[in-house]
Amino acid sequence: MAGLVAPGFEAVGAAFATDPRGGSALTILRHGTPVVEVHEGWRDVARTVPWDANTLVNVYSVGKPVIAAAVLVLASRGLVDLDSPVSAYWPEFQTEASVRQVLAHSAGLPSFPVPRPASAWADWALLCADLAAAAPRWRPGTLAAEHALTYGHLLGELVRRVDGRPPAAFVAELGFDFGFALSGADLDRCAELEYDAPDWPARTLGDPGTPRFQALANPAGAVEPAVVNGARWRGAAVPAVNLHATATSIARFYAAVLDGRLPAMAVPQYTGPDLFLEREVTWGLGVQIEPDDEWGQGGLGGNAGWARPADGLAVAYVTRRLGDFAAVDRIDEALRNLMPG
Repeated sequence: MAGLVAPGFEAVGAAFATDPRGGSALTILRHGTPVVEVHEGWRDVARTVPWDANTLVNVYSVGKPVIAAAVLVLASRGLVDLDSPVSAYWPEFQTEASVRQVLAHSAGLPSFPVPRPASAWADWALLCADLAAAAPRWRPGTLAAEHALTYGHLLGELVRRVDGRPPAAFVAELGFDFGFALSGADLDRCAELEYDAPDWPARTLGDPGTPRFQALANPAGAVEPAVVNGARWRGAAVPAVNLHATATSIARFYAAVLDGRLPAMAVPQYTGPDLFLEREVTWGLGVQIEPDDEWGQGGLGGNAGWARPADGLAVAYVTRRLGDFAAVDRIDEALRNLMPG
């Protein structure tokens, strides 16, 4: 383990170091100042390139609040009305859902409607056209299911229609060291993903026919290292699941929401069952809100970003080894013991 652990936060550093993942990082900011900023392991499967502070990793759904924030920034500028239908900005869009309902995962479009191969991830227009023509699974606003793969295209196309630029360009102007549709030197900074066990894809996708499986299995390849470690995936914009980020950039994003530089996100929109998560949830404007007022978003494989407003904490844990959330749980427990609130 290398990096910073401020006095008083040793237990949190120990929680991070307990189970090395062969490539992971943790950053905790308190009122914007780093109190923990550590990393361990390697960037590659062969374990030849050490992980460093500049390593980017695919954080899956941890990126969802970022594309949500892009829409909220447009709303703060008076360019988007959250209660207007998406079709007001995207005329081809057939589902009668509001922007607010898309942000809260209640638009009824939790999966792409047309079977597509992995190559479709590079075709933004095709996947957006599929969503525009789709019929919702339920009346928007009445039920939620995390829009696992569709969320980024739904909101990203809204950004493109309003702003005129690809969503990756808009997100880049937010000023954090993360992004979609990577190119150039950023491609060389990426960590390679690998499973913690051979059955990880089956455990993650769930049973065929379930909402979870339907949401994650199409287009193909979103949980396959052969796809997500490739230049085509990294160079594509899949804002729901292919933000490539450092732990510090995610923590700084949350700190910017906490201090008001970015619009508020922890505003409850829906409380009830989530068909994808298979549990009760409160969705805000792009984030999950917990009963204790922590809020944030986890991502497949054990990545997570969250805020603890009572203590001014912005936290991010990222890993290239796709497994469970045991490390996140240990870190959160250590923080709670240190700062019980």
